[in-house]
Amino acid sequence: MAQVEQIRQDRPSLLRRWINILREAGSRPSGAIGIFLVTLHVVVAILSPWIVPHDAITMGSDEILAPPTSNHWLGTDALGRDVFSRVLQGGRQALIVCGIATPLAMLWGGLLGIYLGLRGGWIDEVAMRLVDAVLSLPGILPLMVVVVMFDGGNLVLILTLGFLFGIPVIRVVRAATHGVVARDFIVAARARGHKRGNIMWRELLPNVFDVVMVEGAMRLSWMLLSFSALSFLGYGVAPPTPDWGQEVSEARVYMSLAPWGVLGPMFALSSLIIGVNLTADALAKTLGLDRSQRAVV
Repeated sequence: MAQVEQIRQDRPSLLRRWINILREAGSRPSGAIGIFLVTLHVVVAILSPWIVPHDAITMGSDEILAPPTSNHWLGTDALGRDVFSRVLQGGRQALIVCGIATPLAMLWGGLLGIYLGLRGGWIDEVAMRLVDAVLSLPGILPLMVVVVMFDGGNLVLILTLGFLFGIPVIRVVRAATHGVVARDFIVAARARGHKRGNIMWRELLPNVFDVVMVEGAMRLSWMLLSFSALSFLGYGVAPPTPDWGQEVSEARVYMSLAPWGVLGPMFALSSLIIGVNLTADALAKTLGLDRSQRAVV
């Protein structure tokens, strides 16, 4: 009973600890830039329906491939749509899908990684060989296969990205768990007869949570790239909904005549991914984690 009360008392301290970690990460130049870029993109994505200067899907036959002007800051595309408005709204779907899929990947991949690191034995070996087999495939290929089979849609994209990007998380979290299971408090918990689920939740998860958070930030950047790649190839967001990958795909044919149609969404996507990576680097440095360390096989 005393242990339960102690855990309850520790919960606010965990929240305060992460607030302090974010503050310390934001005090670093890279962290400040990264957090600013990510926050800016999130705010713009939320407010974009109300702040865009033009309707992002309205076509204008009299302003096709028009150059940048005071009325169209980034010109227009091949259908006469305002490029700047489409760029502002182009990140909404990516942030919604990847923002839900990333916690999903961290949840199932992290819990399975903790379980395998604690369980060991032949189950661990078989599972890791399956992980190796999946990771040996080109990342975009299984995404395309699943999306084509189930006819796309945000739900399919969320579940597919959440599942596939949770697989590398298994390896990383399992390696972090291996560094904890040999400690005295885990040995003591086993000696007291604690069940495996209890050890995972109360002893291991708090000790690998930092690794999970940093890994989640990195998976988010890769997920954003994969989502945009799917849209670029025509398997992501359905037209005419604005999306950066789709916008680049449509405008690349006219790049010699109207490069702004490609440069606008490319700059927006690049700045978001750079922001996520800078934030992840700052968090890793603040927590003293080595992101270049190889996972245990």
